[in-house]
Amino acid sequence: MFPLSGMASNLHHLRQQDKHHKLTKEIKNMAKLEKGMVFNAKNVIDYAEGGVVSKELVHSNAGSVTLFSFDAGQGLSEHTAPFDALTQVIDGSMELTVEDVKHIINTGESFVIPSGARHSVNAADRFKMIITMIRG
Repeated sequence: MFPLSGMASNLHHLRQQDKHHKLTKEIKNMAKLEKGMVFNAKNVIDYAEGGVVSKELVHSNAGSVTLFSFDAGQGLSEHTAPFDALTQVIDGSMELTVEDVKHIINTGESFVIPSGARHSVNAADRFKMIITMIRG
């Protein structure tokens, strides 16, 4: 599990894990994204053996949209976020525990994690997701 104090700082923490454990990667140029062009989010990010990969698609003062891929056995330890977070699974199935209640979210399904809710992520099998956070 990777410790995470809040989604607002997720990339910072993932980068710190990469420096120390070599399990997590942020791959910046897997697929060139161009504004105004159609893309398939599943193809923008790859899996990394034994790791978690993230790619921020949109970032502004209003919020962010980030893609993640988790290899089997990986996850994020329990943490909270100061804003609601919309999670959308785009490949595989995610185990999401929110306030001690376990949810299985499958490809094509979504879940809104309420602001301040304790939550963690586990990858029984590898999966990809999009997290959208809007500040406010």
